[in-house]
Formats: sequence, structure tokens, C-alpha cells
Amino acid sequence: MAKRVLIAEDEPSIVTSLEFLMRQCGFETRSAADGEEALSLLATFRPHLVLLDIMLPRRSGLELCRLIRDDAALAGTRVLMLTAKGGHRDIDRGHQAGADDYVTKPFSTQDLVARAKALLADPVLHLAPGSTPGDSP
Repeated sequence: MAKRVLIAEDEPSIVTSLEFLMRQCGFETRSAADGEEALSLLATFRPHLVLLDIMLPRRSGLELCRLIRDDAALAGTRVLMLTAKGGHRDIDRGHQAGADDYVTKPFSTQDLVARAKALLADPVLHLAPGSTPGDSP
């Protein structure tokens, strides 16, 4: 079963590039152009990984990240912030919101793929999204 990746990004050219890149790696993808759409897809698509822009219309990536971390049903979901905001304060805010990793734009596709694969290789992800470490596989 392919790992599921949600791309929450409002720039269409970046979405197209990320979808192509993630599908080439064998991942199933969905994309959301704003925070509300991403929130809806989190509930229905149940991604293993979210590539999350901070600056999204309708809900910020930071708010979405906090919502993911507060939702027990999304406990195994990994969040990789992918954003133009690269200051130390921005990176700290991303990690405080619960991001597992943080990549600034422009980004190296090889680096992004390596980071995504590393996050998805985390043993906690062998659980189905929505499971907790004490649940049976």
C-alpha cells in the first residue's frame, strides 16, 4: 500500500511539481490550495505525510499543524513545513506548532525527497493513521 502525501500549497506550479515528484517516489497524493480544503482532506484522505506551506489562505499552515497535533486520529501523521519563511523565528514557530521537519523555498528536490522518505521511515508510521502505539497492527 502506497504512503499517502497531502500537499497543502496555494501556488499551482509548486503543487504540480510536488505532485509529480511524490508520485515518482510511489506515493499517493492529494493537494489542497487553502487551509480549509487541507483540513477537509486530513479527515478523508488520512495522509501519512503533509507537505505544508505556512502561508495558506483561509487557515495558516501553523494553525493546521497545531490541529494535526491535537487530533488523536492523526497521531501518526508527519508534517514537513515547506515554506518561503526561513528566518530563525519562523523555523522555531514551525517546530513549536509540531512540525517534524522544516524546508525553505527554494528547495532541492533531492533533499525534499530524502527528508520525506526519512519521515515516512519512522517506525511510528507503521501504524495506520488514527492508531496509537498501543494499538494492534
